[in-house]
Amino acid sequence: MARACRLALETSGAAGQVINIGSGESRTVLDIAHALASATGKTHLTPHVVGKYRAGDIRHCFADITLARRILGFEPAVRFEEGIAELAEWLSGEIAVDAVDEATAELSRRGLVA
Repeated sequence: MARACRLALETSGAAGQVINIGSGESRTVLDIAHALASATGKTHLTPHVVGKYRAGDIRHCFADITLARRILGFEPAVRFEEGIAELAEWLSGEIAVDAVDEATAELSRRGLVA
């Protein structure tokens, strides 16, 4: 992300443009959950998808980086698998606090869960 910002600042053709930055690859929440479970050695965990969503959520979206490639010469520098491995390493030193029930209840109270 920082590299893309630097490229945008240094590339004259980027002025005034709206440029998506990302991997340019579509992934589902389940794909990411399985990859993270595998990277953390928690393959026994099964992701639970309830089929609910928050009001206003975009259901399917990923960054189209065509313009970033054309104008900035941007290419993603970190493959998904490498990024997941780096995240898993960082997570190994963190303490997880499960607040999903409280968060879901709050969204429901506010009428934001469909």
